[in-house]
Amino acid sequence: MRFLPGASDIEGGFIVACNHPSHLDPIMVSLLLRRKVHWMARIEFYGTWWSTALLNVMGAFPVDRQGFALGPMRKAISLIRKGRVVGICPEGEVRRDRLSVLRGGEAKRGACLVAQQTGCPIVPCVVLGTEALLWFRVYRMSKPCCLWMACGDPIYPPSTSSRREGRRIMAEKLEDAMRCLHQELRRDISDSWARKRRELMV
Repeated sequence: MRFLPGASDIEGGFIVACNHPSHLDPIMVSLLLRRKVHWMARIEFYGTWWSTALLNVMGAFPVDRQGFALGPMRKAISLIRKGRVVGICPEGEVRRDRLSVLRGGEAKRGACLVAQQTGCPIVPCVVLGTEALLWFRVYRMSKPCCLWMACGDPIYPPSTSSRREGRRIMAEKLEDAMRCLHQELRRDISDSWARKRRELMV
């Protein structure tokens, strides 16, 4: 795991905006950060008692992607104003294809709206490797799984005459930051495997 300028060191409330390669992303990011993260979670995940209990323990709150998101937005704003951290996946659902923000897809602007309403920053976060944790073979001792994560500089709401234009600017900055983090992590992964190969050859 690697951090760029630390999300854990920011005082007060803020938003963690993370890519979404698997359903394990919120759990892993919450474990790695030193702040409790209240994730905005799909209402479909509240379909069983055990998943509901897990989400409640994590401090998550439901959002209906097909309905009106006013309630979840108000909940996110309330949490941030209390100094809490809210987690949002701006891709909206699991994305590992060309629709992923990391590969040129667009970020949804709900996080930008919450940031505007509260004045809080959005911290871009990229996590790689969580999708491999869903494969049974990685639990074999001979095939360990690596998890890579980086957080970038906080993005603050810009001062603009149009709130819509402000959200557009924030979304573009968020997309650019996440893609830069992705490229840096890919270089780190490549360098790490190159070092391991050299060590094995010694």
